[in-house]
Amino acid sequence: MNYPYMPKSTALWLIENTALTFEQIADFCGMHELEVKNIADAETYKIQGLNPILNGQLTREDIERCEADSTARLCLRDAIVNAQQAQNKKGVGYTPKLHRKNRGGGILWILKNYP
Repeated sequence: MNYPYMPKSTALWLIENTALTFEQIADFCGMHELEVKNIADAETYKIQGLNPILNGQLTREDIERCEADSTARLCLRDAIVNAQQAQNKKGVGYTPKLHRKNRGGGILWILKNYP
């Protein structure tokens, strides 16, 4: 399942600006329903709401459809899902200079633990 980039900020915006249920918001953001209720109950929250419509993660029609039917679920747009999958396929990131030549220690550990 793919989730929005900043789930708590997106959840806060959805709570403040839509009539979606906590269950729908939690399912979309990949959070537990109690976390969403906690965000809604907090009077002063240190995060700023993030509009998923302006980010291209959702459309207004999707939100209206889910507001009308409480069993419907929100889903990310295909362009965002494809971008997340392409980002995950990059492979190994940066290896620090300290760990680049630490092959000998790794081989020794493997031989010691798995003879």
